[in-house]
Amino acid sequence: MWKVSLLRINMPDQKKYWKSEVELNDQSTLAEELAQKEFIQKLPKDLLGNSELPESETSRRDFLKYMGFSTAAATLAACEGPINTSIPYVVQPEQIIPGVANYYATTMIDGFDTASILVKTREGRPIKIENNIDAPVNNCGNARVQASVLSLYDSMRLQGPMQAGFDVSWDTLEANFAQQLIKLAEKGEQVALITPSLASPTTNQIIKDFQAKFTNVNHHIYDAISETAALNAFEKAYGKRALPSYDFSKASCIVSVDADFLGDWQGGGYDTGYAKTRVPKGKKGNAKMSKHYQFESNMTLSGANADLRIPTTATEQQFVLAALYGTLTNKSYPTSLSKALKAKVSEIASALKFAGKGAVVVTGLQNEDAQRAALAINELLGSDVMDVRQNTSLRQGDASQINQLVNDLNSGKVKGVIIAGVNPAYTLPNADAFIAGLKKADLSLSFSMKNDETAKHCQWVAASPHYLESWGDVEMKMGHYALMQPTIRPLFDTKQFQDVFLKLTGSSQSFDEAIKAYWNANILESVSFNEALHDGFYITSGTNRLSYRDNVAALMQRLVRAKSKAGLELHLYTKIGIGDGQQANNPWLQEFPDPISRVTWDNYLTVSKADAEVLGLKNVSQADGALDGSIAEIKLNNIVLKVPVLIQPGQAVGT
Repeated sequence: MWKVSLLRINMPDQKKYWKSEVELNDQSTLAEELAQKEFIQKLPKDLLGNSELPESETSRRDFLKYMGFSTAAATLAACEGPINTSIPYVVQPEQIIPGVANYYATTMIDGFDTASILVKTREGRPIKIENNIDAPVNNCGNARVQASVLSLYDSMRLQGPMQAGFDVSWDTLEANFAQQLIKLAEKGEQVALITPSLASPTTNQIIKDFQAKFTNVNHHIYDAISETAALNAFEKAYGKRALPSYDFSKASCIVSVDADFLGDWQGGGYDTGYAKTRVPKGKKGNAKMSKHYQFESNMTLSGANADLRIPTTATEQQFVLAALYGTLTNKSYPTSLSKALKAKVSEIASALKFAGKGAVVVTGLQNEDAQRAALAINELLGSDVMDVRQNTSLRQGDASQINQLVNDLNSGKVKGVIIAGVNPAYTLPNADAFIAGLKKADLSLSFSMKNDETAKHCQWVAASPHYLESWGDVEMKMGHYALMQPTIRPLFDTKQFQDVFLKLTGSSQSFDEAIKAYWNANILESVSFNEALHDGFYITSGTNRLSYRDNVAALMQRLVRAKSKAGLELHLYTKIGIGDGQQANNPWLQEFPDPISRVTWDNYLTVSKADAEVLGLKNVSQADGALDGSIAEIKLNNIVLKVPVLIQPGQAVGT
């Protein structure tokens, strides 16, 4: 552990921060105005009684219409009564008093975000999402989780099943779906089922039963934001395709190499544990707190909270991992790091060694060897922060498997596609190839909330409910289970794909009945299902006994052989507000200022001040506080993007 007094050395009494390079150099009153208020212009109030709105050339309401978002579905919710099969967190349904809020414990999981939450409802309508602080893991919902309640009332949601753009009944869809599956099975044609990472024990069992009846169906897991490198690394190191869990409340020394663990890294949810060690504890003059070092290319929340932030390129970060391991093992791995950076890495390695079991190294590099290096360092330290026994399966996608599927669709090897909960036509980099293959399939069915980019190209579209209308379960990490329950009656004629699969396999159970049966048979030990549903979670004593078995020497040699790229290195990351884009039309998230850049609505390219000067890129401040940036063209193979440039002081030069 580290004394607080060490953190005060050479720290100036007064610091001045600038939101942008323009503000730093600005000689006008802009900086003074920004110091007094967040926005230069007074934001217009888009209210029904605002007399100025009809005269406005472009109102906020018009812009939201352009984005395809309105909350007309909220009027339907006003007619709905409360759910009677769910278990409220505080008050029983029959005790509901008009105007008095009720709370339900449930879980938000969509393949990217996962959180244990409490949903505040009034007269059966969800109105606010709060954290379920009693849940032991994933109890800190991010901006997307908080904003997801608005997506429930989105009028762009599908109101029922469709075929070729026309409304059909569920009986028609299910009958035709079953007939086409049987026909393809008789011909020996392959069918692909594409889902996000589910981590749902009941759903996984339903899919296995579905595959047992339709043996030509293969399950493909697709995550829009891939953790393939980390999953492959863990599998090679421990023999299981999973990710370790982390408890940052046990950390006394944290070294992050391009891992924004306070943001979206591996699903997020680590900020609560991290915060516990960032409050000085102990007697005055001898108080201790954790030490945090951050190597990163761009500016992140984790970097902003670090004691020492070191801007580095992705190539340099690979060298850093090799140098850390080499210093800890007294081995020399030659790298092209600068003398100053080598000295800093040596100093940090000493801090890791001193912290021992309280130390941890995490990395977000999309490089399998880099991920294996981080695991090797943590094994060497005997880190208590990283837990490989209570590992997590919240990320399971394999990018290479999906790429092969796209090829198989286009070659005719796969003749049927069932898509549930993902939108590959929007998120895949080779979306055009996927769409072309999808159109060649004899069967294409999408279970989707909206008529999205993928659903539009499918023969059949099955309207899916919002998670606040749904049942579900999830294993957050080994032995830690959570339940999802509906907090409102379905607003539209929707079904979960699990219910359809159960019917097609001949089961008389509904999905909620299947969950209850599975939990009673395989999970619950000393409590009733209703008690677990009330709490929203249940913990068992289950763990995995995994042994480390990686070849460290070979991977370190590969890491140090990496060569610095000529020109600029492109670093891709998820925005705190938009994430993987599932809620891209949610105005709360579009208007949510990025916590680092403060930019809303737009996507942009960040560059360092030094690189901007070399490339001739500029940011120009307008009188109303707006920031105009140069437009950059990014080319990668056949993909071309034109985006505005934001000059970001503090970003690593060369990225």
